[in-house]
Amino acid sequence: MTHSLLVRPIAKREWAITAIVAFFLIVVLPLLNLGGLVSDFTINLWGKYLCYALLAISVDLLWGYTGLLSLGQALFFSLGGYMMGMYLMRMIGTMGQYKKDMPDFLVFLGWERLPTFWTPFSSFSFAMIMMLLVPGIVAYIFGWLAFRSRVKGVYFSILTQALTYGASLMFFRNDMLMGGNNGFTDFRFILGFDIRSPGTKRGLFIVTAIVLTTVYVGLRCLTRSRFGLVQQAVRDSENRVLFSGYSSPNFKLFIFVVSALIGSIGGALYVPQVGIINPSEMTTEKSLEAVVWTAVGGRGTLIGPIVGAISVNALKSWATRAYPDLWLIILGGMFIIVVLFLPKGIVGIPGMVSDWLKKRKPRADESEVISINKPEEEAA
Repeated sequence: MTHSLLVRPIAKREWAITAIVAFFLIVVLPLLNLGGLVSDFTINLWGKYLCYALLAISVDLLWGYTGLLSLGQALFFSLGGYMMGMYLMRMIGTMGQYKKDMPDFLVFLGWERLPTFWTPFSSFSFAMIMMLLVPGIVAYIFGWLAFRSRVKGVYFSILTQALTYGASLMFFRNDMLMGGNNGFTDFRFILGFDIRSPGTKRGLFIVTAIVLTTVYVGLRCLTRSRFGLVQQAVRDSENRVLFSGYSSPNFKLFIFVVSALIGSIGGALYVPQVGIINPSEMTTEKSLEAVVWTAVGGRGTLIGPIVGAISVNALKSWATRAYPDLWLIILGGMFIIVVLFLPKGIVGIPGMVSDWLKKRKPRADESEVISINKPEEEAA
C-alpha cells in the first residue's frame, strides 16, 4: 500500500520500532537458539505464543476496530489447524501403529480404504488452499446471513458462540472422520522435514514470526486507510455510515472474512508446533480466552492483542506449574482489573501515566506562583 493511500500516515518512529522487534524475532532469537543460548523448548513455546497473537489480532480487528465481539474465532483457528493436521496425518504414511497408509483412527473405526475427501490432503498446496477456503466460506456464509439480517451487538456474540459450539459438537463425533475426541496427533514430517527436529521447529518459528509481522503491517496500513476510517465509523455510529451512502453490511462482511482467514493461518501454524489438534481447541472457552488476551493487551491498537496474547500465555505457563488450581481465578481477576482500571489495557498504561502527570503539572505551577507571591504579600 502506497503512502498516498494512507489517510493517516504512520510515524517513522513506529516503523522503526516494528522493524527492530521483527528483526529480533525473525533473526536474533533463532540465532540465539542455533547457538544454544535459547532452548528448543523456549523457541517452540514462543512459536505457540505468536500463533495465539494471530488469533488475538483477528479478534481485535472485529472487536476493537469494527465493534463486533465475535466469540467464535476459535472455530476458524481450529479449522485452519485441522486442514494442516490432515496434511500432517497423511505424511505419517505406513509409520502408524497399524502400518497402513491411512490414519490409525480410521483403521480403528474399521475403514479399509482412505475416505475420498482425505486423498488430496497428501498435497501441501491443496491443504494450504483448503486452509483459506474452508474458513473463508464458513465465515462468508455466516457473515452474509448475520449482517444482511442486521444482527449486531450481543446477539451477534451469542450467534458466533453458538456456531463454534455446534461445530465442536460435530467434530467430537467419530462419524465426522476427523479423529473424534482425540483429534490428530503423532505427526512425523512436514514438507519432508522431521517435525520434531530442532531445525524444523526453528524454521516454523521463523515462518510464524514473518507471518505475524506481515499481518501486523498489513492491518496497520488498512486501519490507517480510508477503508479503516469507514470501518471505525461503523463501530462508532453505524446509522450515520448508512446515511452517508456506505453499505455497512459489506464492510463488516469483508472484515469478518479477513479476520477468519487470519485466525485460520494462526491455527495452521499452531498445529505443527504443538503437535496436536482436537475439538477442544474450538470450544467457546478458547474464544473467550482470546477476548481476554485482547482486552488485557489493549483492544483497538493491533499491538495490544500481541502483547496480551504473549503476556497472558506466559503467565499461564508459569501459573499452571506453580499454582495449577488458581489459574482460572487469576485469569478472571486479571480481566476484572483491566475492565475496571485499565480500559486501554497494558499498552495504554504509558498514556494513562502521561495524562496523570499532565494533570499534576498545573497544580505544581500553582504552588510555584503561590510560593513566589507569598514573600511579596508578607513584605506588604
